[in-house]
Amino acid sequence: MEFLPDDIAAYVQAHTSAEPDLLKKINRDTHANVLKPRMLSGNVQGRFLSLVSNLIQPKRILEIGTYTGYSAICLAEGLAAGGKLLTIDVNEELEARVRGYFLQAGLENKIEYRIGNALRIIPLLNETFDLVFIDADKENYLNYYNLVIDKVRPGGLILADNVLWSGKITQTKTDKDTRALQQFNDAIVADTRVQCVLLPLRDGIMMARKK
Repeated sequence: MEFLPDDIAAYVQAHTSAEPDLLKKINRDTHANVLKPRMLSGNVQGRFLSLVSNLIQPKRILEIGTYTGYSAICLAEGLAAGGKLLTIDVNEELEARVRGYFLQAGLENKIEYRIGNALRIIPLLNETFDLVFIDADKENYLNYYNLVIDKVRPGGLILADNVLWSGKITQTKTDKDTRALQQFNDAIVADTRVQCVLLPLRDGIMMARKK
């Protein structure tokens, strides 16, 4: 995930708003106690998600892939009054930990946290979203996108994480996750329903605005 020279990465970190105290705690706890802590968004990406959310003031946010709840809390910072975030994750082992973090953040009434298969849950959602964040299993990125695109309002945003995949995205000899992400990136840039830009932020974020 680390594309920038160490000194530039440190400069970026130093010139990005600091994590709120609870997010610092979640960051530390995740690295100390949870498998694959690199999956956590971290300060710079987290502040980006918060900034985007604050800019558009969404009433409804959908997050696919909760992990330890860091990104959900960042996204929820920009919710409009009365707004809600729905986050879906398949890993029930982290449920108690994540619900505890949402409670500490005072977001238990603003975040709906569902454990289950997003491919089954999303088709049952009868609502429109202002902002969608895709950060789950890479093989299904395009499936998730195809399921949510008609549920996003015109002018709404879809963000997808890890689209540079530690730099493997440009390789020709690839694994199945890399191939899935290549297909996803190719599909988004070719989709006339959206305007997109691939941001080289951390592990890459695809940002698409529905026209």
